[in-house]
Amino acid sequence: MTRVKICGITNHEALFSVIENGADFVGFVFAENSPRTLSSTQAAALWDSLSEHQQDSIRSVGLFVNPTIDQIHQVIDDIQLHMIQLHGNESPAFVTEVKNATDLPVIKALRIETAHDLKQIKQYQNVSDWLLLDSKVEGLQGGTGHSFDWSLLNDIEVKVPWMLAGGLHPGNVALALSQISPDAVDVSSGVESSAGVKSPQKIADFIAAAKQTG
Repeated sequence: MTRVKICGITNHEALFSVIENGADFVGFVFAENSPRTLSSTQAAALWDSLSEHQQDSIRSVGLFVNPTIDQIHQVIDDIQLHMIQLHGNESPAFVTEVKNATDLPVIKALRIETAHDLKQIKQYQNVSDWLLLDSKVEGLQGGTGHSFDWSLLNDIEVKVPWMLAGGLHPGNVALALSQISPDAVDVSSGVESSAGVKSPQKIADFIAAAKQTG
């Protein structure tokens, strides 16, 4: 069954919907200039509001864009993270540095627009625990609401588990999974009622559609 990551959670109502509907990963954004950005203390308050059983049912992911190692450490000192997501222009060497410094698995996001962009996979698959293939939109690092041509992924070979992201929503995730077979799907803006505000109903609908199809 395809796993599901809901990213950019900012409030209790959305977090509980993620848990109750059986998502596998929940993402907290620690990058600047995003409507979904939280401080580490805000994210910790959300995470700590969950019961131990709820925390054990899901993997917490911290999303960073071109961070320093110190910035990552400042966050993980406050909140329990199971994984680090690097969503900027981080090099393969920096991915390795983060893994060594935190002893946590790393998801590396790669932005895809053309077949040429798929060459990044070979650069990163040997140093990352997961890859996340997102749409490329100039000036934006993620949460764009735009998809890319999924047919580019028909014949890809990836040595590590990978997630599909970019423009997914409850109405098209089943179509995406009928065409390609990622290990997980990732959504942020596609389950929002407004920028940065998640809809519990859209979260539920997205997870149901992904789990039933994948």
